[in-house]
Amino acid sequence: MEDVIAHYYFRPDERTTPEEAAQAIAEEETTGTWTALTTRQDYVRRLDGIVESVEKSGRGYLTLIRYPAEIFEPGNIPQYLSVVAGNLFGLGRLEAVRLTDVEFPESLARFNGPNFGTEGVRHLLGTRNRPHVGTIIKPKVGLTPADTAHVAYEAASGGVDFIKDDETLTNQSFCPMNERVEAVMARLDEAKDETGRQVLYAVNVSDRADRIVERAEEALERGANTLMVDVLTCGYAALQALAEEPGISVPIHVHRTMHAAMTRNPEHGIAMRPIARLVRMAGGDQLHTGTVSGKMGHNAEELLLDNRALTDPWYGFRPVFPVASGGLHPGKVHAELATLGTEIVLQAGGGIHGHPDGTAAGARAMRQAVDAFLEGISASEYAKDHVELYRALELWGTS
Repeated sequence: MEDVIAHYYFRPDERTTPEEAAQAIAEEETTGTWTALTTRQDYVRRLDGIVESVEKSGRGYLTLIRYPAEIFEPGNIPQYLSVVAGNLFGLGRLEAVRLTDVEFPESLARFNGPNFGTEGVRHLLGTRNRPHVGTIIKPKVGLTPADTAHVAYEAASGGVDFIKDDETLTNQSFCPMNERVEAVMARLDEAKDETGRQVLYAVNVSDRADRIVERAEEALERGANTLMVDVLTCGYAALQALAEEPGISVPIHVHRTMHAAMTRNPEHGIAMRPIARLVRMAGGDQLHTGTVSGKMGHNAEELLLDNRALTDPWYGFRPVFPVASGGLHPGKVHAELATLGTEIVLQAGGGIHGHPDGTAAGARAMRQAVDAFLEGISASEYAKDHVELYRALELWGTS
């Protein structure tokens, strides 16, 4: 494949045929406009988008549109999106349109990709053949650096592999980033001395484009062992800048906050799959993709394919560690692993910190639920000999 193939679902308005609607997308995103052009030279036609197919699908249609590779500036993800996901969403001849997937030729996928990926993260923690258990510091905002560090210590002592800032916590006055990182890493060192286990802490370095690398470097100077970025609010280029900066040698955890504004409507916007592909190209090591049983909207079939976009062989990029997060607790572990497999990070915030016996007990309950699944035992049966899991299931149930 030498060109870009974009996949769209669309519904034309009543005055437009499906073929005309697909052609309108191809023209809007390449060389056309709403009227005849006196400035259009014949040689420009080589850059026209080409409608490859139009097929009926539910209430609408699926179309594949081929965009000549020459339209794209190699390595410039913002520009890639301006073509495959540009002005088409506002076209009056379309009642709805959704970018569902995009295929890039190797010539346009020459990025470094993840520096660690799933195997690199596993190597740092010494894990094999089991999902990672992660948590988010809760409450989302408001804790002091010292209290944030205490919550992290409790979670680490209880057995989590991964701890992250909330997407809304960056460098506010109530919890300055530098002070927070130093406090958290000191307490994680305590937990490591006590348990012998390394735990990753992803500090949120999301910031404006001209400061994000500097902020990341400040975090690393204070001992950070993982970085986090809100990719849709900061931009893919910000993620790429972090991943390609020579001095940044820790994993990058990618949060997808704001994604549902684009992904939730099944007929309009941008699906998660293109986002996943771009994150993998740009260098994310872990990415939130959703759950099959949590509090957010979900479609198990789509989610499995989204995760495959992160993990299947693709131009030599390392696999990205998918993250299931949002409303998880020990009673939901079986449903997640039975559907999504064990190459995943199970991330619980309230489902750990809301445990009636505290954060450490909540972390142990999550690990016990994972152990139960791996041993082929139901969580309810396993809980008979594991008090932390029993207390969690008593509170939240198994669904």
